[in-house]
Amino acid sequence: MNTILIVEDDPNIRKLMKEVLAQHGYEAVVATDGEDALDVMDKTHIDLMVVDIMMPRMDGYELTRILRESGSQVPILMATAKEDFDYKKKGFNFGADDYMTKPLNEEELLLRIGALLRRSKIANDSVLSVGGTALFYDELAVLESGKDRQLLPKKEFLLLFKLLSYPNKIFTRRQLIDEIWSMESETDERTVDVHINRLRDRFRESPDFELVTVRGLGYKAAHK
Repeated sequence: MNTILIVEDDPNIRKLMKEVLAQHGYEAVVATDGEDALDVMDKTHIDLMVVDIMMPRMDGYELTRILRESGSQVPILMATAKEDFDYKKKGFNFGADDYMTKPLNEEELLLRIGALLRRSKIANDSVLSVGGTALFYDELAVLESGKDRQLLPKKEFLLLFKLLSYPNKIFTRRQLIDEIWSMESETDERTVDVHINRLRDRFRESPDFELVTVRGLGYKAAHK
């Protein structure tokens, strides 16, 4: 069971979010501000954080900065009533992984949390092997049997790693955008097609896998 830390100074929002997360199988713990959150994290393993920005003592920006500077890679979803893009930009620059505006839509919150947790799991797995092909997450590198190691652009690598991690599972373009391009608001579905075509060109002769278009649905990776 994943443990999610809710960092929110409004008691009613804290209570509601905790109930929603518990109903969907998450263990939810709460903190009233950034300083309280750091105390909680000293005692409890946290898989993901939902962090408000405007809080007393230590706000969400400062909490995020401290965690990232200390080396923590825990996924952080910022949630605030501020809709201005500058607030989002500041959050991402400090190291947030995603951003939602209040009032929070429960379904969207759950979808974003699920996507962030899946991305985090992929990152923690670090190395993925498919036949004679190995993908090294920390290096964004692919090593094929009998060939030199090649470095991929970040988005191409993440897309390939995602598809190969779930062989024969079909992903829609929208799912792939939400999980890989979620911070880039102007990304459209054609971007996924372009990256898939680049990957096909790179690995056209791979004896281990192929990237398959599922008409009307999206893409999947098939192991050979």
